[in-house]
Amino acid sequence: MSQTSLLAGFAPPQVRFYPERVDQERSRIDEIGEGALSALTRPMRDAVYPFRARFDLARISRISRRLKAMSDADFDAEIARSRVRLRRDVLSDRSRRHGVALVCETIFRTLGLRPHNVQIRGALAMLRGALIEMDTGEGKTITAALSAATAALAGIPTHVITVNNYLAERDAENLGPIYERLGLRLGVILEDSSPDDRRSTYRCDIVYASNTEIAFDYLRDRIDFGREGPLGTRAKLRRIAEPETTKPPVMRGLPFAIVDEADSVFVDEARTPLIISRRSDPEAEAVWTGIALDIARALRRDKDFILIGDEKRLRLTDTGRQTIADLAREHTGIWESPIRREEVVSQALSVLYIFKNGEQYLVNDGKVQIVDEYTGRLQPDRSWSDGLHQLVEASEGVEITGQNLVIARMTYQRFFRRYVRLSGMTGTAKEVKRELLTVFRLNTVRIPPRVRSRLRFRLPRVFRTKTQKWAHVVREVSREVSLGRPVLIGTRSVAASREVSEMLTEAKLEHDVLNAETVEESSRIIAAAGQGGRITVATNMAGRGVDISLEEDVVKAGGLHVVLTERHDAGRIDRQLAGRAGRRGEPGSVSTILSLEDALLDVISATASKLISQLPVVSLAVRLRLFDRAQKRAEKMHARARQDLVRQDRRLNQLLSFVGGME
Repeated sequence: MSQTSLLAGFAPPQVRFYPERVDQERSRIDEIGEGALSALTRPMRDAVYPFRARFDLARISRISRRLKAMSDADFDAEIARSRVRLRRDVLSDRSRRHGVALVCETIFRTLGLRPHNVQIRGALAMLRGALIEMDTGEGKTITAALSAATAALAGIPTHVITVNNYLAERDAENLGPIYERLGLRLGVILEDSSPDDRRSTYRCDIVYASNTEIAFDYLRDRIDFGREGPLGTRAKLRRIAEPETTKPPVMRGLPFAIVDEADSVFVDEARTPLIISRRSDPEAEAVWTGIALDIARALRRDKDFILIGDEKRLRLTDTGRQTIADLAREHTGIWESPIRREEVVSQALSVLYIFKNGEQYLVNDGKVQIVDEYTGRLQPDRSWSDGLHQLVEASEGVEITGQNLVIARMTYQRFFRRYVRLSGMTGTAKEVKRELLTVFRLNTVRIPPRVRSRLRFRLPRVFRTKTQKWAHVVREVSREVSLGRPVLIGTRSVAASREVSEMLTEAKLEHDVLNAETVEESSRIIAAAGQGGRITVATNMAGRGVDISLEEDVVKAGGLHVVLTERHDAGRIDRQLAGRAGRRGEPGSVSTILSLEDALLDVISATASKLISQLPVVSLAVRLRLFDRAQKRAEKMHARARQDLVRQDRRLNQLLSFVGGME
């Protein structure tokens, strides 16, 4: 029987086009060379950019004047003509300018807002594949809409990626009328979206989604279709063998991404790999976790193990190793391997002495849920690997879940490098622009502010103890509230927000608390945070993407006052929280109130910070230099961890290439 007769009447589902960049491995020499070349050419780019921007703005202004004069009927006809022209020219300089002008006029006719020049400049830079740095309050949401709509009009499917589902849903809802007027289909991927819903949503012209949702959808497609993707040999054979049951991929490629809060996604989130796994047997997990915690509780601090400096790491001593061997002698399995049993007990010690409820995690409804260090939000769908999550569950006395056994793994760095065109925007990029260039080949373009900032930073205060710090925070908050100003108090953890709340309650100051425990009330709390005399205690949930609207009387009283009660590991996060005040040229102020007992100083040495706190006189400059040094060291540690993750990802992918890699 011929092959033709075997396939008679057969019409397998077709996937003809799946845009995706080939992720070519680069040597360290290549990365250094590219960095050096970029550094050499940057002065020229910086010199040319203002002239190019002025030229683009002049041309767009000329096009806009013609579009303004059109009636609604004529304008709709112009949209239809422009879509044909943009699809033909894709994104040439000329079509790019025309597309942006068209979207600007659509925004005005739909929402009554006229995009500012800084937003237009930002959109043009992103359409050229750059990462833009815009000050907080300059209108990054509209900037993203300008570039997303222009690209979609040119026939390029566009992903607008945010840091959480709330922002994705909010922005899509607010900007939906613009895209509808342009004849573009808009979709939103949310946590509870089914696979079929996701498949149809990704067929839209513009898709809003969080970085985790979109990355895991891609990774699930790779599991289904193999390392070569939907156009590979494995996928083609599967469509031939199982034509009726084989569905097309959920995604339709990685054509163009606009990443909001890009430094958070590309840098902060990049320390955590994307992992798809299956669950192990919970009963088996309960046995070894119980043994590990019993052994860990029997060990003596400073004799069997030592907590190192920042108390976020520990080291077993030779005595401790021998004690573990003696206590594990009656057990079999992993307890017979010296390396494995020491790893497990070390993790158990970390759970007992380092991990704290209210800082790294919360217990909700009998479940351990991770708290994101950078956003302050709960991550109910994430769990720690290598049995750490099960040890935390056992220590808290909740039901132990099965351990995640890895099926597929990928880093954010590898995922985002596969976009054909990648761009992003943030208010805090300067500290990490070299890393963004090296890893993602993204040049950073600084967009000047539209209006001069009226945000005022007060002289920082550094106290010896936390008790003194909190007392001063209460006094300052009480003073600002008496002037009719709203106050936002930023804390680093849920536990710290509870502590501040207790102090304010004792002082009989009414307030709201925004943290991972009150996430369901976040919309109400944020909406009220700009009212005169309002006090809001918040973790990083009040940072990125949060716009606190002020009443007219509040603006006259001096605007929002932000109190930073701790420094974070990255200065960018402090700047994000401070940026909630003084937006759009409004007045505002920021106070930084610290203590020598703050957790950040442990990065240097707990002993050193305690020694300085006991000295009779220590200048403010010395105290602040201590915090600066600790923050720089923490940033270097995290940067090194990201580099190690990339190298490990590359090495594992090479080692496992004979079975299809890690995807």
